[in-house]
Amino acid sequence: MNAPFYIAKRYLFSKSSQNAINIITFITGLVVVIGAFSLFVVLAGFAGLKEFSVSFTNNFDPDLKAFPTEGKIILLDSEIEKKLKNIAGIASYSKMVEERAFFNYKEKSHVANIRGVDANYGAVHQIDSMMTYGSWFAENTAQVVVGYGTANVLSLPLFDYDNPLKILVPRPGKGVVNSPKDAFIEQDVFPTGLYNINEELDKKYIFCDLPVAQSLLNLMPNQLTNIAFKLKPGADEQQVVEKLKVAFNQKITLKNRMQLNDALYKMLNTENLATYLIFTLIIIVAIFNVAGATIMMILDKKANLKTLYSMGATVREIRRIFFLHGTLLSVFGALLGIALATLLIFLQLRFSWVMITTSLPYPVRFEPQNFGIVFLTIVVLGMIAAKIASRRISDRLLGL
Repeated sequence: MNAPFYIAKRYLFSKSSQNAINIITFITGLVVVIGAFSLFVVLAGFAGLKEFSVSFTNNFDPDLKAFPTEGKIILLDSEIEKKLKNIAGIASYSKMVEERAFFNYKEKSHVANIRGVDANYGAVHQIDSMMTYGSWFAENTAQVVVGYGTANVLSLPLFDYDNPLKILVPRPGKGVVNSPKDAFIEQDVFPTGLYNINEELDKKYIFCDLPVAQSLLNLMPNQLTNIAFKLKPGADEQQVVEKLKVAFNQKITLKNRMQLNDALYKMLNTENLATYLIFTLIIIVAIFNVAGATIMMILDKKANLKTLYSMGATVREIRRIFFLHGTLLSVFGALLGIALATLLIFLQLRFSWVMITTSLPYPVRFEPQNFGIVFLTIVVLGMIAAKIASRRISDRLLGL
């Protein structure tokens, strides 16, 4: 066995004759354990919050979404649809028309997006998870589905067939407008369902049948504003994107779920990084107890070091003993801290000890990379502290 490693291990696990040294070593190990424990729990908590935040968009955004690169319209004829059905990675796709519109109900008004969707919308998006009351609109009807936010703004009930919800879209064209009726295309619709995703989206979208939206916007059946795609499990996204670009006769822009919510992902990743750096800074201050403990160990073992030197050990080898002592202290402390944090997170997932509300447990999530991040952070900082402390051993200290 390597002699410095063997001696370092003996110094770490054997008691010193000085009780103060034992206490300092114990406290140092405890600090390392707490540092690893805290950092792992925080990263798992942020991973859970990220998953919780993104879950709202997962119900609303498809795997891929196509937009026209120029203008607002995508032309989807029968030839293109045949090509889409032959792309192996696509499980289903949904045609959509979307535009800003005015909504009036009795004396109240609201501005939101009208989103016309076809019958395949439920195959691409998780309609059941977003619907909270009522039912999805029936095909070839003037029924609509609204969000809780819109319903609150307009004081809008469901199934009120005596008082329809009015949709007004600016009429395209040029010339003088003589009356409001000339300026807008109007359509009466009837809410039959409520959805709930988050506060922003609940006020932003109102869903209707695709032909209703196309009629409002004076669009032909083959004219769409975007197309949503659901990919098959294990499909190569990049290959599907390339095949879709070839299939269309016009330039289209394709975005995946992350690109559709790039601002949200950037914010979450920035917050995660900032929290990691703040905790690392705190750990840097705390873990330099390793340097103090190692220096105290050096002073306690000063007589033994002279004996080792007399037996032929070099100053470099003696320094290595205490460098390994500090490194081993960091390694075992990191492993124990991660193990305790893993146990706590498992208990939270299993028993939901910490609650945000009476029905919502605080979200946490295991991410494999967090094990490596925490372990490397603690061990590298511990090695730096041990290296600094071991440099205190010199010829002068050994009385040479």
